[in-house]
Amino acid sequence: MTIAALEELTFGLGRLARAAHDAGHRLCLLTRDRAVYRHELAGLPPGALDIVDLDTHDATACAEALAALPDLRGLVNSTDTWSVLGADLAAHLDLPGSDPAAVRVLRDKYRVRNLLHAHGLSRGRAVSLAHTPDPSAADVLRETGLPLVLKDSAGTSSRGVWLVRDEDRLRAALAEAARQVRAGALKGELFAEPLLTGPVYSAETLSWAGSTRLLGVLSRHLSPEPHVREEAAAFPVAFPAPELALLQEWVARVLHIAGHDRGFAHVEFILTTKGPELVEINRRIGGALVGEALCRAFATNVYDAVIDTALGRRPALLDAPAPTGPATGFVLVHPDRPGTLTGWTGLDTLADFPGDPRWYPTAVPGDRVAHLTDQRGCTGIVRAGAATAELALHRALSAAGSVRPQVTADDAPE
Repeated sequence: MTIAALEELTFGLGRLARAAHDAGHRLCLLTRDRAVYRHELAGLPPGALDIVDLDTHDATACAEALAALPDLRGLVNSTDTWSVLGADLAAHLDLPGSDPAAVRVLRDKYRVRNLLHAHGLSRGRAVSLAHTPDPSAADVLRETGLPLVLKDSAGTSSRGVWLVRDEDRLRAALAEAARQVRAGALKGELFAEPLLTGPVYSAETLSWAGSTRLLGVLSRHLSPEPHVREEAAAFPVAFPAPELALLQEWVARVLHIAGHDRGFAHVEFILTTKGPELVEINRRIGGALVGEALCRAFATNVYDAVIDTALGRRPALLDAPAPTGPATGFVLVHPDRPGTLTGWTGLDTLADFPGDPRWYPTAVPGDRVAHLTDQRGCTGIVRAGAATAELALHRALSAAGSVRPQVTADDAPE
């Protein structure tokens, strides 16, 4: 029996393959670039899973590849980019899965914002700029005021996000957004919404049949404005019990209104002076090392719940005891200039730091680093553990401070 995965997150493939095996199935990965998973594949024994190389943006090719798999029982759909296609394919093949119409709503940040606003779960309203040719600063200010954020309605990895606090920045952001629209760089459509103030977190949740469990809250540390590059995170944040209960109630309502009724969700929110406000919903385990942090906290392979969901059965993780395992902190390591990556210094000293620091590369020497303002510029992640998220983050920051990406500048002589 086979379970297929239509692409995956960069980390977690090994745990997913083990979860499929433990459930009596074989995992088959459909991918357009297996190099994305080089770190995960290097840690697996030969033959641990099957891989089909194809253009995973080609719906027909994906449907034919899935139809050819022996005794296909489920389709794992754990990415944002392929979420709509995955839902369509599962429905087409009569496999367990979410309603494709609901997935389309969740993939559209503009629609989600206004849906929550209509139900009193968001103070701000989103304004579409997609049908306004070359919108001026005055047009946008008339609709939203300042401060505001411009967004790609289907953006990922902090791409297509512009934080705006004054008119000069708004004009510059509109000009850059217009260039990206003309270049076809946006995955969705441009819209504006109020810019909210406060620390950013992510609620890591698991749902089934409309019931949602808050597994824990991840802290998220971003770069200074105007960029929103993710730089560090820790899990699980130790909120006081009353506040955690309120977050459980809030996130369950948000997911219900948004139409998410099964599987993991990674719900980014800002904790404002008036309570939590949604940033976006990702219908998957969080990226980077969030899955690993969940596994360590619950002392189990949480990817078993991914397989349960793909098979159409209630995940046992919903009934698991509260997490008592170690907390996790991790830091994304970015270069300070664009160019060609030649390696890193400091990796050989990680063992000298407390917290059992580990290195998870996301790039290899020879890769070109072109983007420094979002996650595309990340060359690797340092993870460390401790009894609390606060201590784990301190340890990860300390260890990551010794790691330096070595980059040959684009204008360097041959």
